[in-house]
Amino acid sequence: MDSTGTEPSTGTGAEKDKAAAAAAPDIQSHDTFVIKKKLSLTAGEYVVSVARPDGSEGEPVAYAREKRLSLRGQVTVYTDASKKSVLAAFKGRDHEVGYMYDVWDASGRPFGSFYEDAGASFLRRTWQVRQPGTMKLTGRERSRVAAFVRFVWEFVPYLEYVPFIWPYRFKYTESGKPLMTVTKKLGLHTRYVLEILAPDIDRRLAIAHTLALDALEVD
Repeated sequence: MDSTGTEPSTGTGAEKDKAAAAAAPDIQSHDTFVIKKKLSLTAGEYVVSVARPDGSEGEPVAYAREKRLSLRGQVTVYTDASKKSVLAAFKGRDHEVGYMYDVWDASGRPFGSFYEDAGASFLRRTWQVRQPGTMKLTGRERSRVAAFVRFVWEFVPYLEYVPFIWPYRFKYTESGKPLMTVTKKLGLHTRYVLEILAPDIDRRLAIAHTLALDALEVD
């Protein structure tokens, strides 16, 4: 059993790569996704869809389920609702920055990571997203008002156990250049819009990080 919790298949590494590529949806060619969370008291269930031109949900390309256990709780992202084929997974580990979240593929090989910048997050939540050899993104909450409301929310008794419902937007840059945004929408259902502005960003990493923004919100 590999680190994603799935049984490894037999065959060479090249054969495994071809099999994984055949099973995975073609998400790298898309730039905008809608992540919708189903309401649940014990777990978060997410459906990731390609966004249509009008912003509505199109073809589903990924599914995930997350139990609120701890900061290090693993989240696995699947290619379809059957949850038989893994697209990606991430899990936290102790690190000098606090918690580092490694993201790996179906064969258990890491291809990215992210962590919250604790110092910068005191006023506005800030994340660092790393894609080795390609991208080093800094994601920061764009609205100071939303950041202040979140700050107050976390210090109100019992509200720290309730997901932050206020809409917000994260802007991700590299050397000042905007490369990605994540926008939380206000509505009856928790809904995020992920927009990727750089072709080299691995969509699996971007989706995993967006899921983490919600999954880790009340930890």
